[in-house]
Amino acid sequence: MESPRLAGGQALNAAFTRVTEQRIALHTPLLRGTRRLRIALVGLPGAGKSTLFNAVASTAPQTGELTDTHRLYRECTVQIGLDEASVIELPSLASLHHLHDDDLATLKYLLWGNDRPPVTAHEHGAAPAPFEPPDLIIQVADAGNLQSDLELALELSLLGRPVVLALNQMDAVHRKGLHVNTRSLAKLLGMPVVPISALMGQGIAELFKTAVATARQASCPLPQALSPHIANSLVPLGVALNQPEIYTAFRVPQQLLLTLFACGHSYFEHELQEHFATLLPSLRALREQAGRGLPRPLAEEIHADRHHRAATIFEAALRPGPLASTRSWRYWLDAFMLHRQWGLLASLVVFAGVLFVVFEVSGWIDSQTTVRIIEAASGWQPQSTAGVVARAVLDGFIGLIGIVVPYMLPLLLLLIALEEIGLMHRIAFVVDRGFHKIGLHGGVAVPFLLGLGCNVPAISAVARSSTGRERLIASVLITFVPCSARSAIILAVAGKYLGVLGVIGIYALTLLLIAVMGWLLSRRQQDVGPGQVPEIPPYTLPDWRAMLRETWARSSDVLTIVTPLLVGGSVVLALLGHFGADGVINTLLTPLTGWWLGLPLVLGLPLLFGVLRKELSLLMIFQALGTQDIDTLLVPAQILTLLVFITFYVPCISTFAIMNRTLGRAQAGFSVLLSVGVALVLSGLVRVVMGVAT
Repeated sequence: MESPRLAGGQALNAAFTRVTEQRIALHTPLLRGTRRLRIALVGLPGAGKSTLFNAVASTAPQTGELTDTHRLYRECTVQIGLDEASVIELPSLASLHHLHDDDLATLKYLLWGNDRPPVTAHEHGAAPAPFEPPDLIIQVADAGNLQSDLELALELSLLGRPVVLALNQMDAVHRKGLHVNTRSLAKLLGMPVVPISALMGQGIAELFKTAVATARQASCPLPQALSPHIANSLVPLGVALNQPEIYTAFRVPQQLLLTLFACGHSYFEHELQEHFATLLPSLRALREQAGRGLPRPLAEEIHADRHHRAATIFEAALRPGPLASTRSWRYWLDAFMLHRQWGLLASLVVFAGVLFVVFEVSGWIDSQTTVRIIEAASGWQPQSTAGVVARAVLDGFIGLIGIVVPYMLPLLLLLIALEEIGLMHRIAFVVDRGFHKIGLHGGVAVPFLLGLGCNVPAISAVARSSTGRERLIASVLITFVPCSARSAIILAVAGKYLGVLGVIGIYALTLLLIAVMGWLLSRRQQDVGPGQVPEIPPYTLPDWRAMLRETWARSSDVLTIVTPLLVGGSVVLALLGHFGADGVINTLLTPLTGWWLGLPLVLGLPLLFGVLRKELSLLMIFQALGTQDIDTLLVPAQILTLLVFITFYVPCISTFAIMNRTLGRAQAGFSVLLSVGVALVLSGLVRVVMGVAT
């Protein structure tokens, strides 16, 4: 039977279904907002519960202590396809029966959440945790120590809630030359069993899909029957406990209450004494009667029976399996790519490959396309107004070609190919924890790499893959990623006049700035987005047709948004120069160029042209100074100050346009003001520090 929380919202979901039925199978109602699931993660110590939570957690999970304990829990919202779930990592739990004082709060939460039953009315303090009880329990089990986990699974089946068993660390079983038949195990336990590797991110997506499906079906595992000799002896006690007033007072499944009282659970016995004092002597007498004739005391006999049933299930599900030596290259590649430390090295190798494409492959394509077009058009220098406008339009289209052909398309094809192969999903999983420090998920690693070629498609990629707080932070940070245009200036100027240390210093400053800005923005934006379930797809060969379609989908914004801005901006700036407004502009920019940056006033207009395209700014600097040997007119401190300002102030008008579309005018304006402010502060500091140093 569907719970009231899962019902309702049919009209909204039906409308959504009509829109999306051509693409996906939509299950309704959507479990979002007030209807979102609550999933509790439980498990024995060392089973991998925390590792699983970290793999799906949001960038800022909430942490607290269960009431009257020092046991911590963590909670966050997680996106699962179109559904959402509040995932709560509870303290480790070895058993529901032999509980220490702090463990009792975990059991209370699993039973009642923040809706305390009448028997707890006399207790002081708040509910165990400030949220409702779970709709579903995920038990994380260590496959290498499965028998102990199965005992807990048998106990959890008594709670009357859906349970999914996450079979973690299957490697430990494989190393012994064994195999766990998950289908057989699921049938024996009466609950879904999903093999995962929480540390490597594998199987997690399937686990949470199974959890959502199980919660929709509201299918609870049937309690495993006790052995006949115990079950028969407990019949009178069960009848005595199966009273409406007792159930109303405790709100605990009858089989669980019977088992806990039969085992002498001190908390429930104390509450029976508190609320049913007249009934308790007869209940104790029936319990004593049930223990007569058993080979051991009743509590020990029940524990031994549960231990035996767990061992029987374990042996029935265990099969001879492949030895570790038969592992394929895919396993060993994943062992490297998804390793916590080695995976970072693999990510750096991919990053180096992207840099090679940007600086070598794209540079060569640029020399064969854009550079030749510029050389061919260099002889046309019209003097009439109409001719100047026509030349400006041509320059705008040349700028478009310079963005798209050498830098954007090759980089897009490379990154999409890496996604098709499955490498980018693995990189996103490995860097996810590091990205959490700046309020982002590892999934934005692809847009950040794309930003090395051009910020425009990178911000478009962020808009498609994220929302809210994460979209804003990632988009703003990408504007500080040195695109191909800014990298060309850094390498051309710093490499020639400041040496290798100058180039390394500017890039190091960029990385430090991105980290600091991310940290600050993540604290400015308090509305934390949901966590994401990592999906590690199998390795596959790329489909070239799908790659081309995806490339067009990701680059179409350039044609629809950037083209008119490049052409229009080029015309406006060309007309300013044609009518002799350059001197006026240089004068107006004196507070920036002369007073703040300490640069020659003739560099005002070239800096202004940088909002159109950065390389154009560099060419105009050479023209304004009348030489390409700018070190004859500028000292190293001035060159470094100029480079820092050009690198960090407004990337280009195209970037602003795409941010205006994806974030809105207010946030796009905030990003522009932030980049200008950062550029002014850093360039001013560089000027002061270099002045003191010399």
